[in-house]
Amino acid sequence: MKVLQIEKYGELKDALSFTETKKPTVSTTDILIETKAASLNPIDYKLVSGGLKDMVPLDLPITIGFDVSGIILEKGEGVTGFEIGDEVYTRVPQNQMGTIAEYVAVDSMVVSKKPENISFEAAASLPLIGLTSFQALERVGLKAGDKILIHAGSGGVGSFAIQYAKAKGAYVYTTTSTKNVEWVKALGADRVIDYKKEDYKTVVSELDIVFDTLGGDYTLDAFKIIKEGGKVSSIASIPDEETAAMMGMEGYKLPENFSTLIKEKSANYKLTWMQPNGKQLDSISDMVKEDKIKAVIDTVYSFEDAIKAYLYLAEGRAKGKVIVSMS
Repeated sequence: MKVLQIEKYGELKDALSFTETKKPTVSTTDILIETKAASLNPIDYKLVSGGLKDMVPLDLPITIGFDVSGIILEKGEGVTGFEIGDEVYTRVPQNQMGTIAEYVAVDSMVVSKKPENISFEAAASLPLIGLTSFQALERVGLKAGDKILIHAGSGGVGSFAIQYAKAKGAYVYTTTSTKNVEWVKALGADRVIDYKKEDYKTVVSELDIVFDTLGGDYTLDAFKIIKEGGKVSSIASIPDEETAAMMGMEGYKLPENFSTLIKEKSANYKLTWMQPNGKQLDSISDMVKEDKIKAVIDTVYSFEDAIKAYLYLAEGRAKGKVIVSMS
C-alpha cells in the first residue's frame, strides 16, 4: 500500500516521502480501516522537525498522521460494537501512528462511528482537536454560565473549543487577528478580541477559565485575568504535578513562579496531554448529529499532494483543519 513516511528528522520537504509498505494486519482488538480522509495537525510537523524526539521518540522511517476516517474492511475476533462496512473515525494511539496511508490498523477502543450527517473529510477533521478540547475543558469542569477565554480562536483546537464551550452554555471570549474576526464570530464566540488592535488583558477579567493553547507568557498571564479560585487549562505549557506523574516524571515539582501564581489566586492549573478515547468521540459524534458542533475545514488536498498540504499547514495560516482526501 502507498503511505507518506517520515524518512528522517529535518525540514518537511526533505524529510517526507511516499513509499510502498505492506498492508497492516489486525490483532484481536484491532480493526482495519480503508482510509477515505485524514487530517493534518501541528504535532505532525513538530515530530518531523525532531523537536519532540525526547518526549516522543520515533523508529524511523515511520508513516505520518494521527487522524483518520474511513470504512472497516476487517476486524479482530475480539472486536465488538463494529461490523465490516461501518463508517468510522478516530485519532490513533502513538504506537499505531500512520494515517496518511491507504489502510490503517487501530485498536477498536479508540474508534467511533462516523456521524451520518457529515462527510469523511469533515469526520477526519475532528478527532484530535475534539478530544483535546473535550479533555482539557472537562478536566477543569467547564459548565453553563462560566466565563472562558479561548486563545487562538481561528486555529483547529480554538475553532472546536469555541463551539464546544458554547454548547455547554459558557460565555466565550476568544482572540484572533483582524482578518478572522467575523469568521470567528460566526463560530459562536460572544466577544472576539482582535489582538492586532486590542490587548486582551484589558478586555477580560475575573474569568472562570482560561484555555491556553499558546503557552509561554500567555500561560503566566492567564493567572492575572482569572478570578479567585479560577482555572487555567493548558495544552501548550509545562505539566502540572498530576499530569507529570501520569507521564512517569518521578519527583517532578512545579517551578516556583507557577506555584506562587497558583497560590495567589487559589487557582487550579492543569496541562492536558490528549489521549485517544472512543467513548469521548461518541459524545462528540452526538454533538455533531445535533448540529452543536460543525467541522471547520480550511483546505482539502489529494493524497498525492499530501506533502504540499503539510507545507501549507506549517505556514500557520490555516483557518480550521487541513485535510487529505483519498478519493
